[in-house]
Amino acid sequence: MTAMAQQLFSTFIERLSGLIDTDRAAPGAPPRTLWSFMRWCLEGSWPILAIAAVISAATGASEVLTMYILGRIVDIAGSGAPLSEAFGLLILGSFLVLGLRPILFGLNAAFQSVVIGPNVFTLALGRLHRWTLGQAITFFDNDYAGRLAQKQMQASRSLTEIVVETVNAVIFGLSSVLGAAILVVAIDWRLLLILLGWLALYFFYLRVMLPKIRSRSKARAAAQAMVTGQVVDTITNIRTVKLFAGREHEDKVAIGAMEDLRSEAVYFGEISTLFRFGLMALSGLLPVGLVGAGLLLRDTGVSPGDIAASGAVAIRLAQMSGWISFTLMAIYSHVGEVEDGMNTLTPPHQLVDAPSATELEVPRGEIRFEDVSFAYGRRSGGITHVGLTISPGEKLGVVGASGAGKSTLVALLLRLYDPEEGRVVIDGHDVSQVSQDSLRRNIGMVTQETAMFNRTARDNIRYGRPGATDAEVEEAARKAEASEFIAELRDFRGRSGYDAFLGERGVKLSGGQRQRIALARALLKDAPILVLDEATSALDSEVEASIQAALETAMEGKTVIAIAHRLSTISSMDRIVVLEAGQIVEQGTHDDLLASGGVYARYWNRQSGGFIQTQDAAE
Repeated sequence: MTAMAQQLFSTFIERLSGLIDTDRAAPGAPPRTLWSFMRWCLEGSWPILAIAAVISAATGASEVLTMYILGRIVDIAGSGAPLSEAFGLLILGSFLVLGLRPILFGLNAAFQSVVIGPNVFTLALGRLHRWTLGQAITFFDNDYAGRLAQKQMQASRSLTEIVVETVNAVIFGLSSVLGAAILVVAIDWRLLLILLGWLALYFFYLRVMLPKIRSRSKARAAAQAMVTGQVVDTITNIRTVKLFAGREHEDKVAIGAMEDLRSEAVYFGEISTLFRFGLMALSGLLPVGLVGAGLLLRDTGVSPGDIAASGAVAIRLAQMSGWISFTLMAIYSHVGEVEDGMNTLTPPHQLVDAPSATELEVPRGEIRFEDVSFAYGRRSGGITHVGLTISPGEKLGVVGASGAGKSTLVALLLRLYDPEEGRVVIDGHDVSQVSQDSLRRNIGMVTQETAMFNRTARDNIRYGRPGATDAEVEEAARKAEASEFIAELRDFRGRSGYDAFLGERGVKLSGGQRQRIALARALLKDAPILVLDEATSALDSEVEASIQAALETAMEGKTVIAIAHRLSTISSMDRIVVLEAGQIVEQGTHDDLLASGGVYARYWNRQSGGFIQTQDAAE
């Protein structure tokens, strides 16, 4: 192939690959019935899929046309007529075999491997991923991360295979059957009865067997996803496994899940073996029936060429019946996997933006908890009838023993949950009436359990403000006292400094280093409301002192909520709120609370190294 031809071919393929818009928005929420769900995933691609189906049908019809021409040539050869009479048929056959069929088969292959395969997979996966990202936190708390990822990939891949194989085999096969029917009717209408009888038997067999295959495939897919979820869960927590000598336990759990998968796979193999055995026996009936009937009908005008053509078509259909049946078996297997993925991934969103949700703007930063109660659906826990106003620019410290409700306050502010009673208001706006994204864009946060992506240090910091320049990222790192250790980072591929990858969940960093990366991220975000949830708990006293200036800079001009067990970190706050059993029991300045001799004073007097002791909550 010349360079110019290669360029033209590459341009042609590139244009084909863009026929389906993979960024097209999904049409609302995904349905929870199988075929409607599949239509939802494929919405926007139907015109291109229709073109692919037409090409596949034309390709299948060309097979039968080839058999017809072969039969006519056999008749001419057997009649003793001059070969010149077959010249026109030879020209037509040559054009068909050397020109039209290669073009049709090439286009058919291109639509399957370039247009449908990559694009349908990307379209479906993108829609499922976006829908999953919109689920509430509780959705992710109740499942394995690895299992959810597996379900997204599995459902998208299986749906793609269904579409590809439907176009490739089912449409091709139906076209061939229709062409064969036309051919045998042209020969003798009685041959059509044999073909129709065989087709009825064939489809009855599929109707009996394919639902069983689908059911067993669904069970196998569920077992496979469970193995993936279990293995990913173990690997994700490998440090805990090592520290608690849990290798043997994890091995037993994984082997148990794998044994379940093996049993389901054997169960699926059983029905697959039975299906193939019956199919091979069934496929042999068609050529025997058509050729035998053609021989019996010779005296009624059926020529040797007709017998050759019908025999060739029968053998081809018998071969195709095996291919198409195996394809249908695979399609039904994939249908089971799509259904399994649909059941896992498509529950309605429990926490959604209000229909009239507006974009939140925070010019002042006043926060009000108005008689708020939330117990995570239980009878106790969380917070109860909390009324709290945080003035614009106020620095509020929140203390309390574990389970007192500190993190619940923050979760409700961020609208990770909706209050069961009362409401949370920012600058006069009920947070349930503004878009979740705009709400969270206006709140910066540094937590004790600092989340890191397995991306570069620069990308992890820039997550606070994706449009930030490299210089702004590095300045935020410098202010968070992170630039020095970042400069020394090096990953296993030799990338260093800000370009070094941090490992899954930032495992290559110490707890203090992760918190400084998170602080740099918050500094870069520069949101009007700042939440510090044990933001310095992983730092030693020396490092904490060194970034105190950075914290003060981060808090300047912002409304701040700081949660801490180390009371020294919040002693300078404008006001401190003390929570017990989900209720505010004290509030005031550090000095006022000490002078009152209440719960806060007890915490302060009994802390060791600046931390609230757990037993305090029981006293």
